[in-house]
Amino acid sequence: MGFKLMVNWQTSPAEEGEFCRDHSITFGSGQTIQASAAPDYKGNAQNVNPEESLLATLSSCHMLTFLTIAHLKRLNVTSYIDNATAELGKNEAGKLAIIKMVLNPKIVFADGINVDHETLEKIHEKAHANCFIANTLATDIQIKF
Repeated sequence: MGFKLMVNWQTSPAEEGEFCRDHSITFGSGQTIQASAAPDYKGNAQNVNPEESLLATLSSCHMLTFLTIAHLKRLNVTSYIDNATAELGKNEAGKLAIIKMVLNPKIVFADGINVDHETLEKIHEKAHANCFIANTLATDIQIKF
């Protein structure tokens, strides 16, 4: 299985001695988003930046894996909201990296379904262990619920 996207940057007006960091990303599905660098790196705050994209990718993967496990356990989920965060810093090699990502999922199960803390923790652990993106990243990932 493979995936593809296209990143498209074209020169555009910018301050003298600078360059515009705005670009578009077109996914294999055909959807296009406007992207840029993070504002701290002279990017456009109106556009998605790579750091946000990475965090969104992890959060989405964890959610989809969690929902799959809950579905297999016949635990009907009606809502899943994650207010995730990422922290930029220096890694062990002294290079800038996202050194920590924290997922803060809040899950609501269907009426009549009660899931205790221990079961919820086990589902999150299994979701984390089976999330393709989490298995790809070499950073501290925490799940708080």
